[in-house]
Amino acid sequence: MNRKTALFFIHCWLVSSVLVAQNGILVFQSDFGVKDGAVSAMKGVSLGVSPQLKIVDLTHEIPAFNIWEASYRLLQTAPYYPKGTVFVSVCDPGVGTDRKSVVLLTKSGHYFVTPDNGTLTLISEKLGIQEVREIDEAINRRRNSNESYTFHGRDVYAYTGARLAAKVITYAQVGKPLPPAVVKIPYQKPTFENGVLKGMIPVLDVQYGNVWTNISKDWFAKLGIKTGENLQVRFYNKDEKVFDGRMVLVNTFGESKEGENVAYFNSLMDFSVAINMGNFSEKYKVNSGPDWRVEVSK
Repeated sequence: MNRKTALFFIHCWLVSSVLVAQNGILVFQSDFGVKDGAVSAMKGVSLGVSPQLKIVDLTHEIPAFNIWEASYRLLQTAPYYPKGTVFVSVCDPGVGTDRKSVVLLTKSGHYFVTPDNGTLTLISEKLGIQEVREIDEAINRRRNSNESYTFHGRDVYAYTGARLAAKVITYAQVGKPLPPAVVKIPYQKPTFENGVLKGMIPVLDVQYGNVWTNISKDWFAKLGIKTGENLQVRFYNKDEKVFDGRMVLVNTFGESKEGENVAYFNSLMDFSVAINMGNFSEKYKVNSGPDWRVEVSK
């Protein structure tokens, strides 16, 4: 064993000795929907591990195969849960392939059980990586499920997440430690140059069709635009301009007329765009994901 490898394992041992205790809360997210029994099966497996678990649904309406949105919804909600909460996220178009099954412990003290396929992109950046472990399926897999290759959400992730949340296993018993890194989906991070704020559309406020960006309110000090002033907003899908228009920056929708385009800061204090009492995404055919960009200027 060389010096670098030895230091890595010493680091893992030190981290494991000061881990945050699991709190019995298990939060599920998936792209399964609730039209069939998939979600209920995962909960059944979990309650079979411990009927005392507190099971919460984050969402099961992630668009099918949309790993990026799974990543965003975790970031949107996880910081509001207490330390020691275990999240199980299953958006896994590569189920049964050689992608790794992992449990990430963040520096904030939260656990994330998921395929390492990009789902951890935003959580790893915002909450920080304390340690990553690969799930040892010889131990942490539902009994007699080895011939099932297409429902790891039930057989591996729900089972492992429940065992971890219920303290049946310690974090060290999840499996071997991995280098402190995860698979990441590339995306446009906020920038400011030549009087233009640039960012991307990570997600839609799907119920209302509002368009959320990843440009936080702090960036607007650079632009010099205040509430009540007009600004120019452009949306692009890759290099194709989809929307280009001016609108006023408001604090509340009540400051605008019904049907009017407005800009505002959402509940996460990120720059967003809406139609008052309307659906911006639907009207202007604006969507979300790493291919969607935004530019804001005076």
